[in-house]
Amino acid sequence: MDKDTPKQHGGKRSGAGRKSVFGGDRTVALRVPEPLKPILQQWLDDYRSWRTADSAQASDFRTLGAQLSELSLPLFAGSVPAGSPVPADDLKEADIDLNTHLVSRPGDTFMVTVKGDSMQGAGIHDGDLLLVERGREPRNGKVVVAALNGELTVKRLERGPNGLRLLPENPAYRPIDVPEDASFHIWGVVTSVIHKVD
Repeated sequence: MDKDTPKQHGGKRSGAGRKSVFGGDRTVALRVPEPLKPILQQWLDDYRSWRTADSAQASDFRTLGAQLSELSLPLFAGSVPAGSPVPADDLKEADIDLNTHLVSRPGDTFMVTVKGDSMQGAGIHDGDLLLVERGREPRNGKVVVAALNGELTVKRLERGPNGLRLLPENPAYRPIDVPEDASFHIWGVVTSVIHKVD
């Protein structure tokens, strides 16, 4: 072919190439040990689910990780009774870093803001912040954040002979049965509740 003759094929084509599965985010290739592949794949599936969830719900999630900075507060000796007053101890016992006290696995922990009162019996109220750990096993009876058919919820998990149920902690709400054919995934187990006192 003459070097001055334009090529009839090859080159960049509009719309060609592998389609993005991460909402337009740039992707890179990464080699990982084979035993880690299913774990990372599940994490990526969770991430895609989060990206496609309702934007108003997704905006309430805050991921914890490398951004953590040390925050130490004084812990005073003794305890504070909720009954009759007792003499106060003047000695400071130690400093507590709230990050290590509340978050054992920063890379697997996120926060979510509660909307509603279905879990008030568990001490979880509207507007509270929940610390949720992905890597923790969602055992029977644990409070979990889950996605059921695209809807996010926080409930107590029940693993029974008839399958999974999501239990509220308020008699005004009914338990939720999780059908076998439902799109269901547990995002994590609630480990702490941050509640402001009026």
